[in-house]
Amino acid sequence: MSCSPFDLRDYFLQELPDQERRQVEAHVRDCQGCREELERLGMTQAALFSLRDEEIPQRVAFVSDAIFEPSPWRRAWSGLWNSGPRLGFVSAAMLSAALVVFAFNRPVASPAPAAVAAVQARIPDAEIQARIDAAVARAVAAGERQQNEKTQALMAELTDARQKLSQAAEEYNLGVKRQALEVALAYRQAAPAEGEGQ
Repeated sequence: MSCSPFDLRDYFLQELPDQERRQVEAHVRDCQGCREELERLGMTQAALFSLRDEEIPQRVAFVSDAIFEPSPWRRAWSGLWNSGPRLGFVSAAMLSAALVVFAFNRPVASPAPAAVAAVQARIPDAEIQARIDAAVARAVAAGERQQNEKTQALMAELTDARQKLSQAAEEYNLGVKRQALEVALAYRQAAPAEGEGQ
């Protein structure tokens, strides 16, 4: 199968020492048959790794063994779930039982409306209105305070921006004036030189 002096299976399973492994690699580069043998070994390994591991059975069982026969409870349970009419009957019976239990254990109406009325009778309407007015005044004051803080922050930002803009305008005006002076100076220096030449 292999013309190599070493077994290709040992090379494929990486069981050769380094020197012999290099010799096999050099041989496989030149030999087409050995390259194909290595490819077949790779495919075999890939096929073996694709199989899932299964435990070896302890004993062989036959369908007629009693171990395969389901218990009576399991047979009754599967008979219930596999039958539509039985499942419908059980559902109706459970619903009926729930209705009977609810009828006997109906919750008693809470006396909350009477208690609320009693509390309202003890507190005069003027006091309730005063509490509401105080709460509204606190909320309005908090809103105004937040709005004032935001307005002050925006005004500070606007003042800073205005100062920066005025500084930039002054610097620009100074630059323009400086350029005009430089042009005028250059013109004056050039003018007497032309007058002397006449």
